[in-house]
Amino acid sequence: MFRIKVLVVDDSIVMRRIIADLLSKDPEIEVVGSARNGAEALEKVSELNPDVVTMDIEMPIMDGLTALQHIMAESPRAVVMLSSMDKRQADIALKSLDLGAVDFIAKTAGSLSIDLEKESDGIIAKVKAAAKARISPRRSLSAVQPAQMLALRGDWIVLIGSSTGGPKALPEVLSRLPANLPAAVLVVQHMPEGFTRSFAERLNWTSALEVKEAEEGDEVRKGKVYLAPGNKHLLLEGDRLRLDDGPKVNFVRPAVDVLMNSVAPRYGPRAIGVVLTGMGSDGAEGMRNIKRNGGKTIAQSEETCVVYGMPKAVVDIGAADRVVPLTDIAQAITIMISMGM
Repeated sequence: MFRIKVLVVDDSIVMRRIIADLLSKDPEIEVVGSARNGAEALEKVSELNPDVVTMDIEMPIMDGLTALQHIMAESPRAVVMLSSMDKRQADIALKSLDLGAVDFIAKTAGSLSIDLEKESDGIIAKVKAAAKARISPRRSLSAVQPAQMLALRGDWIVLIGSSTGGPKALPEVLSRLPANLPAAVLVVQHMPEGFTRSFAERLNWTSALEVKEAEEGDEVRKGKVYLAPGNKHLLLEGDRLRLDDGPKVNFVRPAVDVLMNSVAPRYGPRAIGVVLTGMGSDGAEGMRNIKRNGGKTIAQSEETCVVYGMPKAVVDIGAADRVVPLTDIAQAITIMISMGM
């Protein structure tokens, strides 16, 4: 049986043991080694050739971000970062995704704070998803030109869901949407609490549309992008957003299905659903509900996904009107609106 080879990198011997023991409980994962800092990690990557590296951010001698850059330049492979939930480390974790990391694991507070009983399934799932991820160099968005609207036809709503790989995919889509888009855009990215505000700020830098973290009672307006905050379901009630602490759906909160199911009946044919890269099946039922109510749906193509999980689930149940490469999704959205499809 094929087993995923994992290298665990952390300056804390206790944390290295905790993560190694956690991952080793899964028969599909083999922890092949550990390292105390980034410099040692580079040696172990060359020696052990792991499929996945879990990498702490703050370490002596060489930090995790520097080690990540070396790995991606010299021997690219899946790297999952470990980050505390304060804003500074949240910003660093998001930067690591720009530099090539596949995903990150949030530590609630301090180096020993991972609640293993609560988080172990999610950590194992992230490592398994990382092992299947397509590793590609970061592309610059500086030369991206937003799509042009062929015509303006009333107010629409665009719903976008993403998970693993989403922090790289979302800027590709949002940066290509025109400033005069006659639609509000609601986004669910599977991301822990404490990271989404920083992520919204980063998206705002690259988008012609204003991007903000959604807040309770926000009035939904065209030309604005609202990102669901971590650990809160995002719903639309009337013309305003509601944040909900309800149970996880599809093992996540926020869930794409929750958002799409709250919007589909209200907007009917003026709703467009988009599911991007990510593990699992969140969004499939929501996309089917959008179609049932006359809306249109777009799934990201397999060859451009980091993890072809969520889009595949949409395609498998026949809920995708179009399957489109990542860089063409914004154009597909604008054409659907312009043509009143």
